[in-house]
Amino acid sequence: MEVVMDYISPESRAFKKTLVAMFLGSFIMFADLYCTQPVIAVIAAQFHVPPAAASLTLSAATGALAIFLLFVSFTSGMYDRKKVMVLALVSSAFLSLIVGFVHYLPLLIAVRFIQGALLAGYPSIAMAYINEEFDKKVLGYVIGIYVSGNSLGGLTGRLIVGSLSDTYSWNVAIAILGLLNLVMCVLFVILLPKSKHFDAKRGSFKRTTAGFLENIESPALVLLYLIGFILMGSFVTVYNYFGIPLMEPPYNLSQTLVGFVFIIFLVGTFSSTWMGRLSDRTSRSGVIGLSIILMTCGLLITMSPFLILKIFGLAMFTFGFFGGHSVASSWVGILANRREKAQSSSLYLLFYYIGSSVVGPVGGLFLDWFGWAGVVMSISLLCMVGIGLAYYVRKLVLNGECHRYRHHHNNHHHQKIAGQHI
Repeated sequence: MEVVMDYISPESRAFKKTLVAMFLGSFIMFADLYCTQPVIAVIAAQFHVPPAAASLTLSAATGALAIFLLFVSFTSGMYDRKKVMVLALVSSAFLSLIVGFVHYLPLLIAVRFIQGALLAGYPSIAMAYINEEFDKKVLGYVIGIYVSGNSLGGLTGRLIVGSLSDTYSWNVAIAILGLLNLVMCVLFVILLPKSKHFDAKRGSFKRTTAGFLENIESPALVLLYLIGFILMGSFVTVYNYFGIPLMEPPYNLSQTLVGFVFIIFLVGTFSSTWMGRLSDRTSRSGVIGLSIILMTCGLLITMSPFLILKIFGLAMFTFGFFGGHSVASSWVGILANRREKAQSSSLYLLFYYIGSSVVGPVGGLFLDWFGWAGVVMSISLLCMVGIGLAYYVRKLVLNGECHRYRHHHNNHHHQKIAGQHI
């Protein structure tokens, strides 16, 4: 009983402080990661390059994040969880400050690449920390809070930089965001408790490779990685191209008004927490399936010629995405071997960000060929695959295919955790 009570639960004094810390960390990461997106057009005009070249300031960061997540997965078991997360967040916020003094595009792209690489030290470690330190009964809820920080951080970073760049330069706007994030880093350090259920071990290449292979040999985990690929690929594709038909007749909306579409991210703050809590009480596979069904229905509604229905459809799509991501990512941590949680989280996020870089451009081709209906058609088909994968994960877990648990001496306990609310 003492061992169980050692985990962070709603009754413990550290619960609220830790929740706030994880929310702040997630907020900082996504505010920094997407900070150049709202000023891509301004950057393109300043450096006299096409928007595609200016967008490298964003893709360099997300690409580096995906690449270095794999590196983090091999080294995560060697270093203190809190120290790695603090280093990632502080260095990223500091680089946002540095951007305020960068007036050469290749250097800006290089800084953003380094920033993305450093940020790789946060997300997978954060999910591993949550899975190791919190009571398993509230994992869905806690991951939901963490993911809500994603949506608010991404939204706030875009709005702060976008609005301040009208008054000041985009450099100053991003530097101000970096200063704000440094302040939140201090709060993160103060509020987050040190790990109690993790022992840093000097790993060998052989051991880390074995752990990596273990994570990709589990059929259930691989399917969850693919679900992450589908979720993020669908989300980025829809948000990349949703505004294009709105700027054309009969709507003729301005770029500024289209930019306010990002406010819809706020529904993700609610859905990630609500869906996470629902998965704790019911079925994880069922909640993921429901989330993807909501995404598909929302997409179909955006085909309406009425602007209000288009916005409602996008909100429904966004609600489903954040809910599905929070549940899928928490389920990865539950199914993973305790020692290799950070690796499994890194692999999930690796597939997640690869999804955005692969599906996004393909969705652009469907837009060129068939207009917005082509985007809806392609992403809806992809979502149907995601629903099938969610229920196949359920079948695998019910059939005891999570082989890693059968090899542990405390087999019965892990099988119970793995199978609970599947």
